[in-house]
Amino acid sequence: MAVAVQYASRARFVPRRPAVERWVRCALEGRREGADLTVRIVGREEGRRLNERFRGHPRPTNVLSFPFASPPGAPRMDDELGDVVLCAPVVNREARDQGKSRGDHWAHLVVHGVLHLLGYDHDTPDAAQLMEGIERRLLAGLGVPDPYEVRDG
Repeated sequence: MAVAVQYASRARFVPRRPAVERWVRCALEGRREGADLTVRIVGREEGRRLNERFRGHPRPTNVLSFPFASPPGAPRMDDELGDVVLCAPVVNREARDQGKSRGDHWAHLVVHGVLHLLGYDHDTPDAAQLMEGIERRLLAGLGVPDPYEVRDG
């Protein structure tokens, strides 16, 4: 497994490479061997441009996943999984607004993004239930509280 971590943000808090790699390994364990992927941490403007271009929303979002597909006619690259892009200002603001630790929220969104690369989604209630259940189990193994639990105040 090879995880490239790219830092393109000046946010005050971004996770260090070893933490990102640990969260990626956790999401892949038992699901995919030999995966190569990139995690890119971006600022608000790059996050906005990517979200507008690929999802049609003219604002930054917390996480985007881009599964790798070999170009037509090119040899298959079975180890290539894709890219996960996280917008640091959005992730940090969400953690604050939701009363979560930044590290826990980052862990959740890295795991969430990698699961998207593996083909999981939350487009239907059944798919969302499956994906969220996997996230809860993985994050509990990392010592991260249930990210979907409603917290008072």
